[in-house]
Amino acid sequence: MCGAVATLLLFPFCGDPARLRLKRDWSAALVDAFGVRVEANTRHAMPGCLIVANHISWLDIFVINAVLPSAFVAKDDIRAWPLFGWLAAKSDTIFLRRGSRGHARLINAAIADILDAGKYVAVFPEGTTTDGRSLLHFHAALIQPALAAGRPVLPVALSYWAADGERSLAPRYDGDISLGACISAILHERQLVVRLSTTPLLGPSGEDRKQVALAARQAIASAAGLPLVSMEPETPLGLPVEPR
Repeated sequence: MCGAVATLLLFPFCGDPARLRLKRDWSAALVDAFGVRVEANTRHAMPGCLIVANHISWLDIFVINAVLPSAFVAKDDIRAWPLFGWLAAKSDTIFLRRGSRGHARLINAAIADILDAGKYVAVFPEGTTTDGRSLLHFHAALIQPALAAGRPVLPVALSYWAADGERSLAPRYDGDISLGACISAILHERQLVVRLSTTPLLGPSGEDRKQVALAARQAIASAAGLPLVSMEPETPLGLPVEPR
């Protein structure tokens, strides 16, 4: 963790290539510090695309950054998270003020600018976390900036596995599970593995955002071996959930 903090202090003095390397390296160090091994298949990844991923844990952000360093879209109050909010603020997170349409337009423009610069932006279109054993409805709103900018969408499937080959529930950050309880469960899970799988790029030729959201959801469900659940979450916009 000290290494990650030291690395972040260098951010203001680095150009974009160095910042991406630093983000990848300290994210990988943080994931490793929690005893989690990453298995990644990135053959479909292409810089300048919008990553849409299923959401299980606060750890998802750092797993993705360890493999495909990205700018994440997050609620403005995530800045107040203990330590992790500070890390997010230092790693090019795009903070969205809820309830402000004018600010949402600025966020959409910021997403398009980052994608046009050949960098990744990542969102969680379920709008909340699950225990990793199913996939919720995808909200399509945050896919629109990529399509409007003519940029493709990259579905990314995340899954966590225990040493016995079964899905691990240790990283789950849903329901009434607190951040402290989640961290404790991860630290007590031996040989925890997270698998990150990319699937073929979607859009932007002709499809609308709902079609792309549906196709992305189906691709992630197939890659992660997850059933689709029809219920819609209460938290929209594909943002990381708040700490509990």
